[in-house]
Amino acid sequence: MAVLTTATARADDRRHGASPRRPQEDSMVIVQINYRRPDMPQAEWAKRYTDELGRMFLSVEGLQWKIWLEDESDAQRSGGIYLFADRRTADAYMAGPIVAKMKANAAISELQIRSFAVRENMSRITNAPVPGLLAMAAE
Repeated sequence: MAVLTTATARADDRRHGASPRRPQEDSMVIVQINYRRPDMPQAEWAKRYTDELGRMFLSVEGLQWKIWLEDESDAQRSGGIYLFADRRTADAYMAGPIVAKMKANAAISELQIRSFAVRENMSRITNAPVPGLLAMAAE
């Protein structure tokens, strides 16, 4: 299974002429995870999305929120967008047991994991739903 990681994405960026950047350690970080689920009826797959599964993410250190994704044009493609308080907690999540379980799951293919530093000033201007930014915009 090919897994696209932040390091791979940064190497790809450099090959395409982008300059390497060092994100600030204390800036918020978005983690994007996409994957292809097994070919099974949608209703059967949906049964896996329980309240218990959702609550499991409430205890992830540094996680501010998670948005659960489902591709309407490709029923087998799913994913999530995660906002972390900082680089340390985002990296810990990507190296932790939840992501390890996804990587080990033979039923999941085309797993892609990427992380992005949040451009806080621009996100504040455009009213991003990011904790702390909305309060700063009101000042």
